[in-house]
Amino acid sequence: MAEKAETATKKTTAKKTTAKKTAAAKKTASQKTAAKSSKDKYNLIIVESPAKAKTIENFLGKGYRVAASNGHLIDLPKSKIGVDIENDFEPQYIVIRGRTSILKELQNTAAKADKVYLATDPDREGEAISWHLANRFGFEPDKLCRIEFNEITKTAVTNAIKNPRTVDINRVNAQQARRVLDRLVGYKLSPLLWRKVRPGLSAGRVQSVAVELIVDRENEIRVFVPEEYWTLSAMLADHAETQDFEAKFWGMDGDKYVPANEEETNAVLSRLENAKYIVTDVKRSQMQRRPAAPFTTSTLQQDAASKLNFTTKKTMMVAQSLYEGISIRGHVVGLITYMRTDSTRISAEAQSAAREIILNKYGEEYVPEKPNIYTTKKNAQDAHEAIRPSYLEHSPESIKEFLSNDQYKLYRLIYTRFMASQMTPAKYDTLRYEIEANGCLFRASGRKMTFKGFTAVYKDDKDEKDAIRLPSMEAGEECILRALLPKQNFTQPPARYTEETLVRALEEKGIGRPSTYAPIISTIQERKYVRKDKKSILPTELGEIVTDIMKKNFSSVINEKFTADMENQLDDIESEGKDWKGVLREFYEPFSELLGKVEENLEHVDMPDRPAGIICEKCGAEMVYKMGRYGEFIACPNYPTCKNTKPIRNVIPTPCPVCGGEVLQKKGRRGAIFYGCSHYPECNFVSWDYPLEEKCSVCGKYMVRHRTQNGVSFKRCSDPECSSHHKKKQEETEE
Repeated sequence: MAEKAETATKKTTAKKTTAKKTAAAKKTASQKTAAKSSKDKYNLIIVESPAKAKTIENFLGKGYRVAASNGHLIDLPKSKIGVDIENDFEPQYIVIRGRTSILKELQNTAAKADKVYLATDPDREGEAISWHLANRFGFEPDKLCRIEFNEITKTAVTNAIKNPRTVDINRVNAQQARRVLDRLVGYKLSPLLWRKVRPGLSAGRVQSVAVELIVDRENEIRVFVPEEYWTLSAMLADHAETQDFEAKFWGMDGDKYVPANEEETNAVLSRLENAKYIVTDVKRSQMQRRPAAPFTTSTLQQDAASKLNFTTKKTMMVAQSLYEGISIRGHVVGLITYMRTDSTRISAEAQSAAREIILNKYGEEYVPEKPNIYTTKKNAQDAHEAIRPSYLEHSPESIKEFLSNDQYKLYRLIYTRFMASQMTPAKYDTLRYEIEANGCLFRASGRKMTFKGFTAVYKDDKDEKDAIRLPSMEAGEECILRALLPKQNFTQPPARYTEETLVRALEEKGIGRPSTYAPIISTIQERKYVRKDKKSILPTELGEIVTDIMKKNFSSVINEKFTADMENQLDDIESEGKDWKGVLREFYEPFSELLGKVEENLEHVDMPDRPAGIICEKCGAEMVYKMGRYGEFIACPNYPTCKNTKPIRNVIPTPCPVCGGEVLQKKGRRGAIFYGCSHYPECNFVSWDYPLEEKCSVCGKYMVRHRTQNGVSFKRCSDPECSSHHKKKQEETEE
């Protein structure tokens, strides 16, 4: 009996032990499952750019994933107008060709996420991208899924995550109105030009006005008649002859007078014979010059053009790379705030940080009593801050080694402009002498800087005037005449537009928005409506013909006032919720009626062909440039009798590294540029990177200029196996 009892006890104990082990195992398994489930949970942030995604991933925790849409995924189709005019201008959106896989991947990732934050760019286009994604994800209109930030910093991003909002449908509608309006104009006018002028032409609500500005300026230059006038300067010295200086003739007998010709100038010179030059008035005063506001998009483009010789396109590409992030000491850092803005507003935090740096580096006298505030123009959207550095501790010099040449130059321009905008004015002592000689009045003005102020950081062309110095004299003192210098002059025609001055004109006239200036200028060049001669922009014959057609037949639509007024209406849609389809209805009915009349009455315009300087080997005629569906090509003018055609050869100066023949710049099926030997298929040399004659110092193979997606260019070895292939050799981006 005792043995049975002992055996029963052992069995009971074993069962209890087994049960405990089973429970413990279940608990461990449950904990592992919970941990795994917790690990699989994440919040998804969707941005536009992969570079931007990488930067944000740097400072967010493991509970976040950051994905990129790579810009628009859904848009109007390219092959047709994509607007159902009969159905109240309903847009017919489709998934952009080649973007389906990206959209599906985002949908799958979003479906598994706890929360989805749409963090596309903080502008109308970014809002539209978020709206399309929200619709694809099945989000309700009141879902708090939209976040935006002006700079890619941990503070800005985390604050945005804490304060999500709904997608702003008014901003989306403003973008839809612009998109549809441009479609209606472009897809209706362009085919008309194809039929009446030649295939391949295009017209647009904004681009055509930009071309018109350039054509009008050229016409002003053509009809300009120069007028003669003369200037007269007296080279003088003070009585003690300590310093020579220049005084300019102002007038006679108290009246302003400008000699119109040599005869009138000689009459003034006769009057000055044996005259004494007496200082009659001395005016001493002080003046201040305030710093300029921090950059907006247009002022950045203008300053980059004048100081760095950057095109608008290049400026925006380099700025985009600085905004999205640069790898610095192993961390990707967004260096500047959003670069598409028309506001000069600065956050209080940024102002405070700047004031502290200025105080420590330059001293108390360089810090204004109150932070400098700049007035934003009336029609500015003011959605974002001005362009400024995101981290003031990253001075341009401290991170120069991590930047390309172009990035460093532009970042330095942005950094110094911002710091200067928060500093005290420069101060000057000014001096003006009025000097009389036998009733003829001469004036000499000068100034001397007494305090550098903001110019200690940021100088511009105006600072060159600081060098004008005058001797110290008093009223009644006689000056010594060194020489009289008469000069014949002629009035000059207005200057041709440069990219800098065209951007300024577009902004002043309210044509387009800051984000559109670079694409406008690129488009009108690509369409051969204008050409560049050094920095000047000139209209081509084609541009003048098309502009003439637009002005004669569509002056109610293609003009400065209409374009500026439409921008104001788009602003009203965003800010006040104005009916966007009502704006389209109001525009389209008279436009459609006008289009029909022009189609009926406009005769075909014979566009003369440009000679190509090549003789047709089949019939002996000089070949000409023609515009086809896929761009320009060379063809025989005797078509259809002779159907000989040739592609346009774009030869680069570098010989083929394989056979020494000519290397041609070509375009692939999707428009990507590549370089190939002209002797193909005998020589199979091809490269996506621009080949250089320079040889690699490590392996001796040819070097190439590689351009990143952000437009940053650097040299590297062509051989991927060479160690120097992965070492960037900084170089300016060539346009």
